[in-house]
Amino acid sequence: MYHERMKKSHYEAGYEWGRRLFRRGKLIMDQPTFVIDEKRKLFAEQCLPLYERYYPEILAEIKGVADGQCGSYEDFYTFLFGMYCFSLEQHCTCIAYHEQGKTLLARNSDFLVSLEKLYMNCIYRLEQGYAFQGNTTAFIEMEDGINEYGLAVGLTFVYPKMIQPGLQAGMLLRYLLEKCKSVNEATTALKKLPIASSQIFTIADAYGDIAVAECNCCDVEIITPKQNYLAAANVFHSERMQCFNKKRIDNWRAEERYQVACSALNSFQGSYDRSFVESLLSGKYGFMCQYDRKQNADTVWSVIYDISKQEIYRAEGNPMRKQYQKDSRMKFHSIV
Repeated sequence: MYHERMKKSHYEAGYEWGRRLFRRGKLIMDQPTFVIDEKRKLFAEQCLPLYERYYPEILAEIKGVADGQCGSYEDFYTFLFGMYCFSLEQHCTCIAYHEQGKTLLARNSDFLVSLEKLYMNCIYRLEQGYAFQGNTTAFIEMEDGINEYGLAVGLTFVYPKMIQPGLQAGMLLRYLLEKCKSVNEATTALKKLPIASSQIFTIADAYGDIAVAECNCCDVEIITPKQNYLAAANVFHSERMQCFNKKRIDNWRAEERYQVACSALNSFQGSYDRSFVESLLSGKYGFMCQYDRKQNADTVWSVIYDISKQEIYRAEGNPMRKQYQKDSRMKFHSIV
C-alpha cells in the first residue's frame, strides 16, 4: 500500500497524481484489471449523463488522471464506471458499534494478492467538498474512509443480480465522504442517487449514530441496530433485500464471516474496545481473514476508525501478520 495526498481542484489533484505515475513509468492502462470492451463502453456512455448531473467534479478528476497519464478520458471513465458491475472480485467485512459514548467503524478489505502493491491510502483536501482519508484497491473511487466531520463509511460488495446505469459503489462511498456529515445525511443521499449495482454501506458518525444501507439499482434498505452493533459482509440480510442475493457463487465465505462478527459482538463480555476489534478482525473469534495466499486471496488491509477519539489505526496487510499502526495525519473538526 502506498500513500498519496490530493490537493487543489479535483482536476489538478487527478492530473498531478496521474503525471507522477507517468514520470515513474507506471501506466494505469497497462494494469491487468484495466479492461475495456464494447459492453463496458456502452454501459459507461449510459452512466456518463448521471455523473454529469450528480457528481460532475469526479469527472474532472478522472479527466485529470487521464491527461496526466497521456491516456483516453473515455477509457478511464469506462473502466471506473464498470467497477462492481463487471469486475466482481472484492470481498470484505465491516462492523460498527456505539456503546457508552464510544463509536467505532472497522473494516477488513479482502482482495487479490497479485495487485496488493497497487493499493492506496489517500488524504484528500480539495477546494470543493469535505476533506477525507480513504483506502482503495483502484483509484479515485474509495472503499472505506472517514471525513473531517467524523463520518466513516465502509463498503462490502454484493454480487449483482442486475445492473443499470448509475453511480458505482466506490463512487457512492466517496460521494458520501465528500458531501455528508452524518448518518442521516448519508442515508438520505443514497435514497436519491442513481445506483448502478449491489452493495452494502456500513456508516457511523460523530453523533453516535450507526446504520447499514443495503442497496442496489432497485431499492435501498436502511438497517439500524437492535442492540448496539451492526455487521456486514457480502450478502444482503434484510428481508426486503434477500431476494437480490445471487446463489451458488464464490463469495469468499461471506456468510461465515458475517456470523463470526455478529456472534463475537453479541457474546463479548465487557465493554467493546479497540483491542477486541483487532482480535475480531484478525480471526481470533473464528474465520475472518485466514485466507490461503497461494489462491491469490487475502485480507490486504484492515482499518479501524475510532470516531469518538478521532483516531485511525490501519494494518497494511493481513492483520494476522501485520500490526495496526496509528495514522495521525487526518485533521478533524470538533463535534459538540
